[in-house]
Amino acid sequence: MICAPVLPLLLLVSCSSSPAAVDAALEGGTVDTLDREAAVIDAPRPDAVTPSDVLRAEARQDGLPACPQFAAGVKSGTVASSLISEASGLIFSRKNPGVLWAHNDSGDTARMFALSAQGTHLGVYNFGGAQAVDWEDMASGPGPVAGAQYLYAGDIGDNGQARANIAVYRVQEPAVSATQSPVTVTLQGVEKLAFVYPDGPQNAETLLVDPQNGDLYIVSKASSGASKVYLSASPQDPAATRTFTKVTTLQFGTGSLAHTGALTTGGDVSPDGTEVIVRGYSGAALWRRAPGAPLWQAFASAPCQVPLATEPQGETVSFDAQGKGYYTLSEGTSQPIYFFGRK
Repeated sequence: MICAPVLPLLLLVSCSSSPAAVDAALEGGTVDTLDREAAVIDAPRPDAVTPSDVLRAEARQDGLPACPQFAAGVKSGTVASSLISEASGLIFSRKNPGVLWAHNDSGDTARMFALSAQGTHLGVYNFGGAQAVDWEDMASGPGPVAGAQYLYAGDIGDNGQARANIAVYRVQEPAVSATQSPVTVTLQGVEKLAFVYPDGPQNAETLLVDPQNGDLYIVSKASSGASKVYLSASPQDPAATRTFTKVTTLQFGTGSLAHTGALTTGGDVSPDGTEVIVRGYSGAALWRRAPGAPLWQAFASAPCQVPLATEPQGETVSFDAQGKGYYTLSEGTSQPIYFFGRK
């Protein structure tokens, strides 16, 4: 279950399992589903300080807008295709209205699936010439052709931290209709972007692309909760292996991020580039970006706690095309798609 951070003026929260326990069970593969009961919080006194109050106060102090508020998740549909059995990446199309893209975790081929927000299967899109060692996340953003929208697939998983380099595959997003019959397509013009880390191999499940300038980010997944943030500044050249720059570290699973659990499992940047969300198995947080600042500097601001649904093994999150909310999808077959609308 998700345990809310306990502040001195908050009443006690009762919970049956900690975010750390959730992370350990899922990371170790010992369970496929978890029974996470909802946290029971006694009604606060009228003058009690809540976490949202604290975050709003911090927002005013650092000059950023108040934390956005999102409604609880609403089921928009159920994944119809049995081919999507271990969803590890998800993105709501910025080009095709009503279309979601998803891909499986390690063990699948280099392909993505198009589906509607209601879960209807729209097609299989193979990445021509690409490999899938351990695809863990995907993103959408600009690329070499001005005005074109690109899909990015992050072959960045490395549980043993043994890969000499990792890859991100980039291709122009194809046209898809949310009402089309299922198709099977092989996408051409796929580019492989190769990277190495400055401090040795890292396991990661979070890929971010800045829609404002095309900068590419990786957030590592560490059992300690110390998630390193790496940057590769745009433009990305497929002809050379690039070395990431470590720009900051997120302390997942502690302090104001205690509700997330230690393990980062996915993230996304809002279509206008002003917000970035990173999730764990147990919870998610959102950061706000100051005008003119590089995206990574948003992580220096106070995080905003945002809701997640109870999922068997949630590893995906994506803003919708207008930034009016975000979607999540868990691993497993016939999983529900949840939408969290902005209040």
